[in-house]
Order: sequence, then C-alpha cells, then structure tokens
Amino acid sequence: MAHVAFIGLGTMGIAMARNIIEGGHSVVGFDTNAKAVAAHIANGGESASSPAAAADGARIVITMLPTGDVVKSVLLDDTGILETLEPDTLVIDMSTINPSETDAIRATLSAQSIRMIDAPVGRTSRHAITGELLIMAGGESKDIEEARPVLECMGDSVVNCGGPGMGSRIKVINNLMSTVLNVLTAEVLTLAEATGLDRDMAVDVMNGTTAGRGHLSTTYPNKVLKNDLSPDFMIDLARKDLGIAIDVSKELGVPLALASEAEAMYAEAHNKNRGAEDWTALYAMLRDKYL
Repeated sequence: MAHVAFIGLGTMGIAMARNIIEGGHSVVGFDTNAKAVAAHIANGGESASSPAAAADGARIVITMLPTGDVVKSVLLDDTGILETLEPDTLVIDMSTINPSETDAIRATLSAQSIRMIDAPVGRTSRHAITGELLIMAGGESKDIEEARPVLECMGDSVVNCGGPGMGSRIKVINNLMSTVLNVLTAEVLTLAEATGLDRDMAVDVMNGTTAGRGHLSTTYPNKVLKNDLSPDFMIDLARKDLGIAIDVSKELGVPLALASEAEAMYAEAHNKNRGAEDWTALYAMLRDKYL
C-alpha cells in the first residue's frame, strides 16, 4: 500500500483519487475548494491544510492542476511541496501543461533529488470515474514501473511514452488532433444539414469510412507509414473532391474555416509534383519540409 498525496481534487482529480483509495492505498488530498475536500473525505481519503502538509511523508505525490503556473506554484514556491519532500520521493504531474514547463519543473526537482513522472491523461471525466483513463507516462522506466500499481488504479492503459517529458509532449500532440478534428466535425455536420441530408444517416455513413474511422487507423498504416506512396487515392483527386465541397459550402453560405487551409496544402503538394502520389503523402511532404 502506497502513501499518496493528491493535489487537485477537481472534476477529474476527485474521481482519480477515489479510485486510488479503492485500490487499497491511503490518499491525503488537498484542494482550495472545500466541497471537493469534503467529497474526498467522504470517499475515504484524508485531508491536509496545504499542499506541503499533504505531501509531508508521502512517497508518491500526484498533482492534477489546471495550468503550468499553478503546478509550479504548488511544487516549487517557498511554501510549496518541495519544502517537505524527502529525497527520492516520486512526483507524478498528471496536469496538461506546456512541455517546456514540465522540463523546467523536473530540472528543479531533480536538483533536490526528487524524481518526476509527467503523466497526463486521455479520455474524459466519465473514464476518470470508471478508472478507464489512458495515462501517457514520461519518465525513467524504473520510476514508471514503481508508479504503475497506483497509475493502474486510475487507468486501464498506462503507456510508457519514452522518457522524461514525453508524456507531456504526446498529450499536446493528441490534443492538437482531437481539438482540430472537433472543429472539422462541427463544420462537416453543419454542411451536411445545410444540404438537406439527415444528420444521423450522415453520421452512420461516415462512421463506415475513413472520415469517421480516422486516417491513423486506416490509410496511414497501409501507405505513408510503410513508406509506400503509390496511390490508393491520389492527392490530385483528393484536392478535386475538396474543391467540390468548398464550392458547395459557398453556394449554401456555410463557410468552412479549415477547408481553405487544407486546399492550400493539397495545392502545395500538386505544385511539388506529388499530385499522383497517395493522399497520405502530405505527411511525407511536411517531413521533407520541416524535419
């Protein structure tokens, strides 16, 4: 049984702390919200008057906080957790913050012989409740394995992302894709309804194609990730189809914010003599350009 301090009992944190308790560990929690602390106590946890007090004597300290500035304040300020941590304590920051902030926090902790894992989470508050989060862990492998029994109380998938700071980095990349896809999804469904389509039928159709199933699980593994750019669907054909959708959106007065940016990239590929390559070759083009 681990002695865990949990700082940040918000919508996600309160459920995560409860699942650690249900996993047989003792959890001392802190939050500035008194109702959250009361809920944590009702879940079988203990409370403390400050983050430093919560961390006093803990072998594992978990932070689940809204911003990098708050994480730094809680951990590193003059009255922060660092003042009470014993050497070799393991800090697990599960917040979503800028990787540069993660790196700076780790460097400060390491100078005091404190170990750190960055372990932001994927999925939703519903999965936090059921203990089915995806946890993206960055750190030394031995530290991740030490933390795994506690992490597995909160998630059904704990991924070792490769080293210090890599959990924070993959979370940023994942969120970029999901947040931009959210905009595209909203635009697509709006245009579908504007054309007179039944929305539910449109959803059913797209769930059976690359549109709904996603390129990472369909086209990319079979083509560009295998360094195969022979066309299953040519860039120039994709550009033509995108142009039709843009024309329809203009006719209906339903602007598509992302479509013109996408069209510009297909045009660039065409101008670089990639028009006859598979449409996944956009990735190869960007790698050649930037990496």
